[in-house]
Amino acid sequence: MTRKLAVILLSLTLILFLGACGQKNQAGENQGTTGGTTTGGATTGGTSGGTANAEAIFKQNCVACHGNNLEGKLGPNTNLQKVGAKLSKDQIVNQIKNGGNGMTPFKGVLSDDQINALADWLAAKK
Repeated sequence: MTRKLAVILLSLTLILFLGACGQKNQAGENQGTTGGTTTGGATTGGTSGGTANAEAIFKQNCVACHGNNLEGKLGPNTNLQKVGAKLSKDQIVNQIKNGGNGMTPFKGVLSDDQINALADWLAAKK
């Protein structure tokens, strides 16, 4: 019986983990923090530009797994505080678009402009 309970708990934990990463906003379109429109969890547009927009995109889509301060919450590779010292911008773009190693892909969720803004912002973290 203990083994069954352990399997059930492990399964529930895995479901919660996978559900938290890349979770889409089910409320439809809402105003994002930068004045852009939020659709399916991705912030678009906005008037704040560059860094503020990248931070808003991060907060809207990435905090669940990577934490408010990029400290990492889930898994061994989720700390992004110095990701720019480890990966190039192109590598970061590829990781965001295609996911892998436990990360949800964001191609089709975020636009190329959003992914590039996020990658620029993260590549500066050294």
